[in-house]
Amino acid sequence: MSEPIITVENLSKCYVIGHQAANNDGLRHALTNLLHAPKQWLEQRKQRRRATVEEFWALKDVSFSINRGDVVGVIGRNGAGKSTLLKILSRITEPTTGRITLDGRVASLLEVGTGFHAELSGRENIYLNGAILGMGRAEIKRKFDEIVAFSEVEKFLDTPVKRYSSGMYVRLAFAVAAHLEPEILIVDEVLAVGDQAFQKKCLGKMNEVARGGRTVFFVSHNMAVMRQLCNRGILLHHGKVMRTGDINEVMESYLAAGAAYDGSWQRGASVPSRDGMFIEAVRLLNPAGEPTGNLNYTDSFSVEIKIHANSVFTKGQVALVFLNNEGTTVFTTCNSDGAEDYRPIAAGRHKFCVTVPGKFLAPGSYFLRVATHQPHVQAYDMADTLSFRMEDAGSPGFIFNDVRKGLVEPILPWSDTLES
Repeated sequence: MSEPIITVENLSKCYVIGHQAANNDGLRHALTNLLHAPKQWLEQRKQRRRATVEEFWALKDVSFSINRGDVVGVIGRNGAGKSTLLKILSRITEPTTGRITLDGRVASLLEVGTGFHAELSGRENIYLNGAILGMGRAEIKRKFDEIVAFSEVEKFLDTPVKRYSSGMYVRLAFAVAAHLEPEILIVDEVLAVGDQAFQKKCLGKMNEVARGGRTVFFVSHNMAVMRQLCNRGILLHHGKVMRTGDINEVMESYLAAGAAYDGSWQRGASVPSRDGMFIEAVRLLNPAGEPTGNLNYTDSFSVEIKIHANSVFTKGQVALVFLNNEGTTVFTTCNSDGAEDYRPIAAGRHKFCVTVPGKFLAPGSYFLRVATHQPHVQAYDMADTLSFRMEDAGSPGFIFNDVRKGLVEPILPWSDTLES
């Protein structure tokens, strides 16, 4: 039996949030109170300045163990505690209570430029990261050419990394983390920053790392990638472990829980300041325009997507992908459908809306993936946003004593012409 390489026991993390009392008085009201009752006004000012304190438990009594060679996908909605867990495992944040045992060297990539010094060049940061991981100069030098080739930043190797684009940052950071032979590799969904070719390259490298007997801890909203890469899963919900085990079983639990969701998804973190198009919110609306997670087969429905563009994109594209509960793509649509060319997206906030006709999607569970990019140029953002259930209410049902087969179940017009 394989020995655990990661053991987490009763792990909790508490953050203290301060709140200040709101002051809704207008200027005239405040001046009147100051003149007529100065002592009372000063006391009210003191009370407003006193902040109330609230405890927020990002993680609560989390326990699990991971064996050497496991590829573990951490699943959960925004705010579930995934990033907090990874920061604690990476020793970036201390837990409030509980214990973690790590039997091996850890390399982590949690956000763009993790562990990099902005004033140092790419070359210097490779050696700096290696030293942080506890590697000798000779060991780093042996892997140096392979790291540079994978990252594709050889031309800018002696440039300070503060001048790198976000994509260059990620390429070099991932190359260092994956090639310096850690026993445990921890990767957050930062890989969504890179282009599609690089994302595929990174996933291939993580597969290679796992086949070498090392352990990968991976957070992503991309369910199809999770199913392809991971053999184990951990489902988090409001800081607690809801399920651990086989990745397919954990994903089924996650999607089943999502089917009862209220039809609204909101990005937990603030929109990044770097150049790009970033997803802010997604809603699934029934024919009455109300958010919902349950729809009837016969009803049409709409998907509303809010994004924030940090600059003008002449060939910007917002794509919406419908996937079933096995992670298979059912169909894809985008904002340029029906146009002869890509449509420009101006800087600022946008609300896109697309309607799906009734009697189209077969009954079952689905989830929505939203992505923003410039085709053949750069991918900016991607998220598996929300799940929903298409109920079997008025669907065509059986054909030849068998369930009607197919990913979609449209009712199409037929004609019958009798020819002599």
